[in-house]
Amino acid sequence: MGKVTGFLEYDRQEQKYQLAADRVRHFREFTLPLDEHDLSKQAARCMDCGIPFCHGPTGCPVHNQIPDWNDLVFQSDWEEAARNLHSTNNFPEFTGRICPAPCEEACTLNLENQPVAIKTIEQAIADRAWNMGWVKPEPSETRTGKRVAVIGSGPAGMAAAQQLARVGHDVHVYEREPKAGGLLRYGIPDFKMEKRHIDRRVKQMEAEGVVFHYKANIGVNVPLEELTAKFDAVLFCGGAEDPRNPQLPGQELDGVHYAMPFLVQSNRRVGAEPMPGNGELPILAAGKNVVVIGGGDTASDCVGTSFRQGALSVTQLDIRPRPPEREDKLTVWPYWPTKMRTSSSQAEGAEREFQAATLRLEGNRKGQLTGVVCARVDEKRQPIEGSEFVLPADLVFMAIGFAGSVQKGLVAESGVTVDRRGNVSANEQDYRTSNPKIYAAGDMRRGQSLVVWAIREGRQAARSIDEALMGSSVLPR
Repeated sequence: MGKVTGFLEYDRQEQKYQLAADRVRHFREFTLPLDEHDLSKQAARCMDCGIPFCHGPTGCPVHNQIPDWNDLVFQSDWEEAARNLHSTNNFPEFTGRICPAPCEEACTLNLENQPVAIKTIEQAIADRAWNMGWVKPEPSETRTGKRVAVIGSGPAGMAAAQQLARVGHDVHVYEREPKAGGLLRYGIPDFKMEKRHIDRRVKQMEAEGVVFHYKANIGVNVPLEELTAKFDAVLFCGGAEDPRNPQLPGQELDGVHYAMPFLVQSNRRVGAEPMPGNGELPILAAGKNVVVIGGGDTASDCVGTSFRQGALSVTQLDIRPRPPEREDKLTVWPYWPTKMRTSSSQAEGAEREFQAATLRLEGNRKGQLTGVVCARVDEKRQPIEGSEFVLPADLVFMAIGFAGSVQKGLVAESGVTVDRRGNVSANEQDYRTSNPKIYAAGDMRRGQSLVVWAIREGRQAARSIDEALMGSSVLPR
């Protein structure tokens, strides 16, 4: 905890944003951090609440010891706060930027709609740790002689690889793309998290002995059996990338795209990476009316990216009803509530349509998209007769989630059991698949989820692999 009476003395304060008119002109991060004095006061608000739901199963998947490092920040012991934070979270500079902060929803002070600014403090601790040089490689002093292959370098794969390397295993990470990070790099826009944060972690991991292999698409240009023959264990962390297909009439029109190709292209441009030579046409929102189908984080990323590319207008369609401004605390807390939330991208000028279903997409004789035909829906999400309306559109991005892991290639070649959603089957105890040598973690196992869940699963899978290879493990679960 922080100061016993801190929550009575200080109001909640979060880091602020650059003005929307300024931040849409660039792809850089646009948060304005609090100074040390204000951060100390925010940490002081962490109260002696008895049962800190913030780091329980409802609040933080990696079980960050939030009251402990809040107290350390209040006491100005930032270095110990950084050590504490890193003891449960390999990459707090990632989660401090892009996690939706279920910990704040579970905070006892959220009963009064004034939770501790946990996410702001977490990012401040992580950034200070890097700026002060406290984050250093932690190579193992001993070698086990065991070899582990990790397929996929997203947050789950990176977390698992780092944990395994630190206990002395020879760890090799195989990544399909030219650089590490998975959707952290190619899906999440730079205005939410600049990619230098990933690059620093990769250098740290390489210094710890992790070997990265890029442009290695296992099951496509590298046979999986090559890895199973050379390594003692193989961990699948390839994500859940198969987009959910809405099967809309007119979906074949020019100008209709899934969300991820648009975001990946944009991230490649911002990162000055060459586009793959597969004949993929550029997707650009400049000077166009954009409609985004979907109400989640990926849809919001399409909104912010479209504005930065110079879209004329952006409308977001959400089939769900407009949520209440505030939840009923006594029936929901400390769980994640359904309530009205406005992302920074939506606040940049997006029009939001709730209870809106997409009926079909219209185009001209040349096969070019011209509009989206929508209708209001009832409580069963069925279109209401006579409520149709048309939105003019030059671009449509479908961001309605993912159907599971891509089956072609790695999953098909491995022959491991998959569940009805297409995710690789493995339990949360040992993360082992139907093939005893193969493990799975992150979105590839649980389906699309949060970065913080991916980190948790990567850490736990690393513990399971270490235990299986060595008979016991000192890695935390």
